[in-house]
Amino acid sequence: MIVAEQLAKQFDDFVAVHDVSLRVPEGELLALLGPNGAGKTTTVRMLSAILNPTRGRATIAGFDTVTQADQVRQSVGLLTEQPGLYNRMTGLEYLLFYGQLYGLPDALSRERGLAMFDRFAMAGAENRRLGEYSKGMRQKVGLIRALLHDPPVLLLDEPTSAMDPHSARLVRDAIYELRHDRRTVILCTHNLYEAETLADRIAIIRQGRIIREGTPQSLKQQLLGRPQMELKVDRPLNGQIKELDDLVTIEAITGSTIRYRVDEPERVNPQLVRRLGELGLGVVTLHEISQSLEEVYLSVVNDER
Repeated sequence: MIVAEQLAKQFDDFVAVHDVSLRVPEGELLALLGPNGAGKTTTVRMLSAILNPTRGRATIAGFDTVTQADQVRQSVGLLTEQPGLYNRMTGLEYLLFYGQLYGLPDALSRERGLAMFDRFAMAGAENRRLGEYSKGMRQKVGLIRALLHDPPVLLLDEPTSAMDPHSARLVRDAIYELRHDRRTVILCTHNLYEAETLADRIAIIRQGRIIREGTPQSLKQQLLGRPQMELKVDRPLNGQIKELDDLVTIEAITGSTIRYRVDEPERVNPQLVRRLGELGLGVVTLHEISQSLEEVYLSVVNDER
């Protein structure tokens, strides 16, 4: 649904994006993760046919972003950090205005707009002026506007940046709801929690280059190693248990707690529990130690310096 091939953008002597290649299939949410100034917004502007690339090419829903820009704009819904609302309009007036720009009949804009106000927990607010909305509500109106013409592709550029936690949660919940629609989404963010919570895949961009790409789980395994587990038994272990070395790689034993790494926890953990039972040890708890996306991100960025 989204294809970028060696996409690059140069402004005079400054190269903002270096040969970015991406493929995002239908129904997938890709998080483009990186610090401010990494090239996320420039990439989105090229994909949405706002900027022409210096070299390379991109297609959205099969349409070329340069030679078929009008069709691309009809296929894309765009939400930015500042959606540009007209505060004197009511929410519904605003959507009717944008519906006319998209060539939609007022009746259809009204029907879709009211349905999405209801879907995003804003029913009853459509007749209030936009200037009376909270920041989270205004951003959700921007998201409704981006969906009004029913595009197959959404490009969301820092949609929760500088928001208070409650407003950001409202917008994240709205984006999460869209996963049921089989829309293809690129979410540009430097919010690690947001990326890990919402994304099917993550591409990390730094200084205009994609430096890592994969699912959150695969990136964790590539960069942080095998899954790490922690198991607690019903009495102190008093040192290393040699009888377990053929099953797992033990990293630490503290009192009655074992911390270890394993390649296939779903296969090995039951064997481990049985082995401990044979040794007369009862298992109290067993869980995977969470490895955060922040650790992955810092590992990648530090390696690339």
